[in-house]
Amino acid sequence: MRATLASDALDTIDRLLINRLQDGLPLTHAPFAPVAAEANISEAEVVDRIARLREIGAITRFGPFLDAEAMGGAFCLCAMAVPQDRFDEVVTLVNAHAEVAHNYERQHKLNMWFVLACEKPDDIAKSARRIEGETGLKVLRFPKQHEFFIGFRVEA
Repeated sequence: MRATLASDALDTIDRLLINRLQDGLPLTHAPFAPVAAEANISEAEVVDRIARLREIGAITRFGPFLDAEAMGGAFCLCAMAVPQDRFDEVVTLVNAHAEVAHNYERQHKLNMWFVLACEKPDDIAKSARRIEGETGLKVLRFPKQHEFFIGFRVEA
């Protein structure tokens, strides 16, 4: 499991950035300018801080969320039961696939959960089989039956 950050790992500007970046950025030539101005730092420092927040594990990713289904592709939630002594090895193999997003470790028999996002619906099964072949472990697939938009925001 991911280690908890020290209580002093994030300063006021880091918390401001995390909170503002969850609300989206403007589609302009200078998308970081508004948050940089609010934080009274340069746009370059915003970018550097985002990289640092990823490095220390305060955020797991930063980028757009694209709807593969709306573009003719498919998503599928997947889970694996990974022996703990192989977890780092398997997560590296799984994450090497461009189709893999949102990979998380959980305290459960099914301890690795990730999303496959593919250009074509048939590619879900192909990607899962490739991962099974590389890891020797079963990839359980939980295709979406209904979509719910719940929104998710965490106040830093």
